[in-house]
Amino acid sequence: MALATRFARNSFGLRGNEPLTDEQIYSVAKSIFAHGKHESRSDRYTYIPTIEVLNGLRKEGFQPFMVAQSRSRIEGKAEFTKHMLRLRKADMLAVDETFEIILINSHDGTSSYQMLAGCFRFVCQNGMVTGDTVEDVRVPHRGNITDNVIDAAYRIVDDFGNAQKSIEGMKSTVLALPEAEIFADSALMLKYEEDKAPITPVQLLKPRRAADANKNDLWTTFNRVQENLLVGGLHGVTATGKRTTTQQVRSIDTNIKLNKALWNLSERMAGIKAGR
Repeated sequence: MALATRFARNSFGLRGNEPLTDEQIYSVAKSIFAHGKHESRSDRYTYIPTIEVLNGLRKEGFQPFMVAQSRSRIEGKAEFTKHMLRLRKADMLAVDETFEIILINSHDGTSSYQMLAGCFRFVCQNGMVTGDTVEDVRVPHRGNITDNVIDAAYRIVDDFGNAQKSIEGMKSTVLALPEAEIFADSALMLKYEEDKAPITPVQLLKPRRAADANKNDLWTTFNRVQENLLVGGLHGVTATGKRTTTQQVRSIDTNIKLNKALWNLSERMAGIKAGR
């Protein structure tokens, strides 16, 4: 089996080219193997460790290829905090990109089981979230959790066709340079909101590899912007004139929120270009 490699410097997670083992998952996200719920949870909270749910998904053919865990500054919560797994089946493999199931959970009350659709692009190792194209599914910590999560996974898989249509629409949409800069500027506002962005739209459009150079379709533009925005490492200047380097997005919540917003932004741009 190929060794899993950390997908970015100072990354909060681990991704492998082959399914991750329990040992690899544990090295990053001990809360997936928590022995019980956090003391703050009531008797109505049904505790089933995420590893048990993961094993149920494995039996259905879903294998984990990425894992991450949030950090907690609250004493005693580190082993119960929010964690994320990205899974896919062998028959989901493709040449350029593949769809994934994203599973988020915690045992400290900060999250129910949340299931989302994701897309992974091999050339740049981008892990995206399909915005509102595929509806998220939440499974509360009650009842038969494992079966409910498996059902949710298949519901999301059934909607992958909608996400594929969205990608095809982006790939067939050509952006002129001013349009691409408007797209990148809008992406900056998603991350920095009211704050002055320390980098420029042109920096977000810069390709990190030859495979993404000299392409002006929306899909490639979206991926360049997404990677530059989430991975960081771009040099810029703050509003007070200080030199700075953008940081990788390491929060699970921020990663998901920003990824979804970027996908939705891309779909809106495709709609505008198509006259919808």
